[in-house]
Amino acid sequence: MRDFRDAKSMAQTLRESLTTKAVTISHSESLELVSKMLGVADWNTLSALLQTERHGGGLPAAPRQTGTSSYPVIPIRDLVPFPAVVWPLFVGRVKTMQALDQAFERQCEVVLAVQRDSATDEPGFDDVYEIGVLAQLLELERLGDGTLKVLVQAGRRVAIRRFIGESGASEAEVTDVSEGPVTEAPDLIQQAVKHFQAYTVAREIRIPQIWPLLDQTRDPGRVADIIASRMKLPLSEKQKLLATLDTVERLTRVDALMSLPVPPPSPALDATRRLALDYANQRKHQTATLEHLLLALIDDTDAAAVLTTCKADIGALKAALLNYIDHELKEFVIEGEADARPSAAFGRVIQRATLDAQTSGHSVVSGANMLLAIFPETRSPAVRFLREQGVWPGRVSDLNLRG
Repeated sequence: MRDFRDAKSMAQTLRESLTTKAVTISHSESLELVSKMLGVADWNTLSALLQTERHGGGLPAAPRQTGTSSYPVIPIRDLVPFPAVVWPLFVGRVKTMQALDQAFERQCEVVLAVQRDSATDEPGFDDVYEIGVLAQLLELERLGDGTLKVLVQAGRRVAIRRFIGESGASEAEVTDVSEGPVTEAPDLIQQAVKHFQAYTVAREIRIPQIWPLLDQTRDPGRVADIIASRMKLPLSEKQKLLATLDTVERLTRVDALMSLPVPPPSPALDATRRLALDYANQRKHQTATLEHLLLALIDDTDAAAVLTTCKADIGALKAALLNYIDHELKEFVIEGEADARPSAAFGRVIQRATLDAQTSGHSVVSGANMLLAIFPETRSPAVRFLREQGVWPGRVSDLNLRG
């Protein structure tokens, strides 16, 4: 077996053989079965290891097309696709679905382009990062609500030069980017793998048992990609890693990120979180939502400074939040003395804020970090109220970096 395409061929043969025996499995299920037959925990791991061998283990790499090429483009909001990993994408935007149809019709790869702002619904060239990846389409499933679920295999890095056609078009022009020859860094690889073992245990991240194989891989860039794909990091930080072409530099950065201390919440933020829960308890709400949190952040020193700098009308923002909390959350009211519990979104914002403070080198998590961490919750009314006041994630992020 020379590369992951041979494993995919085996999976297809297995699937066809089972079909003749009236046993139907999906393409992704057949990939997982082949992986287990070869003694590897899952397809992501098998594919990564085979591609590592292909590019860094002495076997010749397949020739790459040089110059500029165009492919259907898939803008993505909520993940950074590292090479060799299989990702499920859920697609609902019309132009993106048209791009997928075009890719299947042409039997070609697609460009995965990471959006700078997840809230942008019609992204153009200026709305995505320059470095993306080419990906193969493995499986397409049409869901009951009219959206698509597509399984993609991320491939090599490319530089996105322009979108062809109007803003938000479904075609992108790209050029290959070179990571150079494989640089030997066995000590760095072993150190990073050791740190990753401790990192996953501390954060309860479940991963395949790949240590004996991963720390024997020669390519530091491939090791960095495998680890980074499983790390809990802000999307902006993962995109920086994707765009780092020097493989030793990339693994060095990954190793450093795993070693960063987790900053505690500032005393002011502790008070803000308690105030958000108090707002919910005063109204007998069983759940503290992002709107309760944002109302409390108005009185947080760090968050209020950001809102003021963004020229938000604090009074109007507070009035909108109070109106929503008092009139739109009546179904949250319960009888009894039970204390309110933070919503799932509330918890995600805390985790996101902690990661932002950690990767930014801040000594504590502040209300400003919390404010920025709200924006990925695009369906929350809290995000709508902030945008109505001209408060946008890019502006908040800039202010956080300065602070």
